[in-house]
Amino acid sequence: MTGASSGIGAALARHYAARGATLGLVARREELLNALARELPGTHHLYVADVADAGALLAAGQDFIARAGIPDIVIANAGISVGTLTGEREDIPAFRKVFETNVLGMVHTFHPFLEAMKQAGAGRLVGIGSVAGIRGLPGAGAYSASKAAAISYLESLRVELRGSGVKVVTLAPGYIATPMTAVNPYAMPFLLPADVAARRFARAIDAGTSYAVIPWQMAIVAKLLRLLPNALFDALFARAARKPRSLEL
Repeated sequence: MTGASSGIGAALARHYAARGATLGLVARREELLNALARELPGTHHLYVADVADAGALLAAGQDFIARAGIPDIVIANAGISVGTLTGEREDIPAFRKVFETNVLGMVHTFHPFLEAMKQAGAGRLVGIGSVAGIRGLPGAGAYSASKAAAISYLESLRVELRGSGVKVVTLAPGYIATPMTAVNPYAMPFLLPADVAARRFARAIDAGTSYAVIPWQMAIVAKLLRLLPNALFDALFARAARKPRSLEL
């Protein structure tokens, strides 16, 4: 699992470790990753890497298979979010970093395991999207577009793997209480604690659900957003509060 050192990733790690799973945990921040590992029951494999680095993810995946075997579940959870504006030149690197992490990072996460899982005829590839990928939110062009791309990528992968025994699960969280959302300067309806979200994610993963919005209330919001005519959507969201720019990524 990537993005394991905090937030949703750490909550999922605690959940699966408590179930007796042997985990392969990937994160950029070594100190936080080691601190998490010390909390967890069982023996786990830690990899300090950036998901934007395809070579590092390939090496980590090969090492995990050699040590623990083909995984039952691979979770591409790593994601970053920052306010971005197309007209601001200094935001261009942020656009690039968000896409490299949120979209290509997902590809890099799955690649080392895909063929082995296909040969085994089993397993689940889980990608963490977002309700923010349903419609483009002002001031969040990079994040909304990256999550929309991730959702479409996962759908493509799901169809490609139909009949292989490998299931692709797309999870689209609403607001989850994590360090990523803690900086949001606006109300976050139906906000879920990370540990509660992790349990709900795990239920959807166990069921092999192809697509799930969590919490369920945000699924209703997502459907309504899809149905809104552009003129009404634009009028409602044009003055919405926006995520801060220039956050550390």
